[in-house]
Amino acid sequence: MTEIVKIGDATLYHGDCLEILPTLDKVDAVVTDPPYGIERFKKGFGTTRFKNSGAEKDGLVWDKKPSLALMDMVIAAAPLQVIWGANNFALPTSEYFFVWDKQQTVNNFASAELAYTNIKQPAKVFRYSIHQHNKRFNEHPTEKPVKLMEWCITFAKDAESVLDPFMGSGTTGVACANLGRKFIGIEIERKYFDIACERIEAAYAQGRLFA
Repeated sequence: MTEIVKIGDATLYHGDCLEILPTLDKVDAVVTDPPYGIERFKKGFGTTRFKNSGAEKDGLVWDKKPSLALMDMVIAAAPLQVIWGANNFALPTSEYFFVWDKQQTVNNFASAELAYTNIKQPAKVFRYSIHQHNKRFNEHPTEKPVKLMEWCITFAKDAESVLDPFMGSGTTGVACANLGRKFIGIEIERKYFDIACERIEAAYAQGRLFA
């Protein structure tokens, strides 16, 4: 049974997005980082951050690549989309894209990541050090920086509601709380759903401190 938790302007679903998405009303924007399904852990590309999270043991469970049908549902959920890992999915043709320049200094790791978007902006680059990001404890092995997700959302200027159907540890929800946007998140893994609830609740509490 799907569990629903409401925190501020955030509505969080613990369950399978394949089942939940058809029940939701359309939102203004999808901002998400789906599992890429590249089996990085079988190839020996694990890092200390991955190992500490247990990703090498159970990472292939959550790293299952979404089906084409599911990605079609994600795209249909909103008129605006930002989808990280764009090179891993069959997505519509677009002349617009976002790049995260990780300022990576280790040669055998990716220096950047690419996001598909249909937001009509010339190609944009966000420069934020992966090393700075990794200084904090990461609750999810492939967690994106909050600053990156905030940056993405700001380009969807008129989007009052944002959906992340692959919520993970809730980074997009934290970004929405910080920016005053309504958020809908879906996460199938209990561990990460609970972490997302805690992080988003903390973001709203922090906001109230300075309101």
